[in-house]
Amino acid sequence: MALPAPISAPRRKALQTLASFAGGGLALALAGCSRNEASTSSTAAAGAPAVVRKTGDKVAFKYPDNPSFDLIYLADQLGYFEGSSTRPQYVGKIAAPQIIPLVGTGEIDFGSRMVPLVISAIASGADLKVVAAGGKTLQEAPHMKYFVRKDSGIRTPKDLEGKTVGFNSFGACAEFVTKKFLREKGVDVTKINFLVVPDEQAEQTLVTGNTDLAIIHAPFSGRADNAQQLLRLWSDYDLDGGLGGMAPYSAHGRFIREHPEATRDVVTALAKAGNWVNANPEEARRLVSKRINMALENVDRYAYVEDLVVTEPPIQYYIDILQAEGKLAAGKVAVNEVYTNDFNPFAPQQQPAKS
Repeated sequence: MALPAPISAPRRKALQTLASFAGGGLALALAGCSRNEASTSSTAAAGAPAVVRKTGDKVAFKYPDNPSFDLIYLADQLGYFEGSSTRPQYVGKIAAPQIIPLVGTGEIDFGSRMVPLVISAIASGADLKVVAAGGKTLQEAPHMKYFVRKDSGIRTPKDLEGKTVGFNSFGACAEFVTKKFLREKGVDVTKINFLVVPDEQAEQTLVTGNTDLAIIHAPFSGRADNAQQLLRLWSDYDLDGGLGGMAPYSAHGRFIREHPEATRDVVTALAKAGNWVNANPEEARRLVSKRINMALENVDRYAYVEDLVVTEPPIQYYIDILQAEGKLAAGKVAVNEVYTNDFNPFAPQQQPAKS
C-alpha cells in the first residue's frame, strides 16, 4: 500500500526534532513522514486544533493500518468497540519508525511502539502518554528473535563484530536491548553495522546475504523459524528475561484530554482483546494469519500483559538504558510522566480520569 501524501514542512520539522532523540537512523526514516489526508495536515500545520471526525455518535480515533499482530485490529474484529463511544479510523500504512513521532504530534491518535521511543519523544516535549501495557515477552512467546544463516559461522555474540545486523528501527527495543546484551558479552558494538529492515522483509534480506543477523518480531519471526537456511540463536527472553518486551499503546495528549470517555473505551477494548489472545492463542494466530495473508504455520504468537495494566519496571529499564547510552539526561523524564492507568477499568485502585 502506498504511503499518503507528504505533510507540511513545519510538521516535518517537528517530527525530525522528535526523531533525533530516538537515534540517527530514525531521523532518516522520518524524512519521508506522511499522512493520508492533506487537508487535515494543512490545518494542523496552521496551528488549528485537529478535527476529530465522528461516525454517528462515535468518536473516530486515527490509527495505522499495518500488516501486523495488533490488538486494535483484533478488538475491532472481535466486536469490542461495539456499544462503546469510539471506533478506529484507519489512515493507511505507516512505517514503524514514524508511529510514535506521529502520535506525539497528533497526526494519529494512538500507536503501539516500544517504551524507549515514547520516553525519547516525551523528553523532546511531545504530547503523548502510554495508556495500556500491550505485549509482553514469555520464553515460549518472545517479543523478538535473533536469526543467522546456518552456514554463516556466527554462533556467539563476539562473532558479530564486522557483520551487519538488521532490525526494524533505531531507538527501540531491537537496538537498545541488543547493544546492552552485546556489551555485556564483551562485544565492541562500534564494529557492527546496524541496518534498518522492516520485519516482513528481514527473513529474505538475511537469506540473500544482505544482513548477517536479523532481529525479527512476531508474527513474522515464525516464518524465519521455519526457514531451512536459518538458525535461531536467541530471543529477547534469553537477553533480559523479558523485561524489555513490553510493547505498549500510547495516545496523543490532546485526544486524551478532549475525549476521556473514548480513551477509556479504547483501553477497555484493548485489554479485553489482550486477555482474549492470552486465552485463545491459536485462534488469535488464525485471525492474524488471514489479516496479513501469511500461512498459519509461519505466524508467531503474541502474549499480552494481563488486563494491559502498566507497571513501572519495564519503563525504568529503558530510562536507565537511554541514560547509559547518552540519549537521555539524568532526571529528564520520570517514570510517572510516561504512563497512566487512569483509563484502564481493570487497574487496581483506579481513580476516575479527569478530562
